[in-house]
Amino acid sequence: MHAKQQSPTKTSHAVFLDVDGTYADYGVVPAAHLLAVRAARAAGHKVLLCTGRPLSMLPAHILEAGFDGLVASAGAYVEVAGEVLMDRRFPAEMAARTLAALDAHDAVYVLETPDSLHVRREAEARLREIIEAHFSQRPDARASGSSAIVGSLTPIPALPSFAKISVFEAPVTVGSIAAEIGQDVAVVENSIADEGRHTGELFRRGISKADGVAVAIERLGISVEDTIAFGDGENDLEMVAFAGLGVAIEGSHPGLLALADRTAPPPSLNGIAEAFAELGLI
Repeated sequence: MHAKQQSPTKTSHAVFLDVDGTYADYGVVPAAHLLAVRAARAAGHKVLLCTGRPLSMLPAHILEAGFDGLVASAGAYVEVAGEVLMDRRFPAEMAARTLAALDAHDAVYVLETPDSLHVRREAEARLREIIEAHFSQRPDARASGSSAIVGSLTPIPALPSFAKISVFEAPVTVGSIAAEIGQDVAVVENSIADEGRHTGELFRRGISKADGVAVAIERLGISVEDTIAFGDGENDLEMVAFAGLGVAIEGSHPGLLALADRTAPPPSLNGIAEAFAELGLI
């Protein structure tokens, strides 16, 4: 275990930002967040995204600020300065077992890879309907938010290779489906899709955002004590626990709030910009 650092010094830090609910709101990045990232990088800090989204679900407007790298697919993919350092996917047997269980329940899901997003042909119309309904909760997010998903969808190939699965609708809990698949598959329930339906994410057990952070900072030559992580969801728990300073967004997952060293306001209140200023990053 490493000691938690309560405030950063003037040394160079590695800052990791979750996307949905942290850096962006319904896929929309506040202008203040974009400016804060640019200012922190200009001050000599390294700023990276650390998201459950795959690279293929990160459109230009989310990347517009400029980043030193990213951890994607909830830790399965790591890229620093344009170099891919890790790209871990489901082994073929595990992939087949996972899809068989999802299809047995007629679930609506997306297979996520760094290059593409795949959906069953017979589920595509329902998926588009779910995604559009979700982003319509914030009308200014429909063009930028929903298009990051629906604009990249292709049919599932004969031999699918993927890092993670987002389940947008299922007749039973995603946790129960994961249990059917086996212990080598882990789950985070209630992800991006609307509340009131069984939703979640399936990924390889033993991989978390913290693993991706560790790979990234090793390449950057920055110690764990000089890392800062911002998040709001269950898949941010390991990352926030691992970082030298863990920041939870106000109103986020209760376990994350209990674990974090401090909190920051949500994107609607320019929380990243406010926290960067308070922490002396800009």
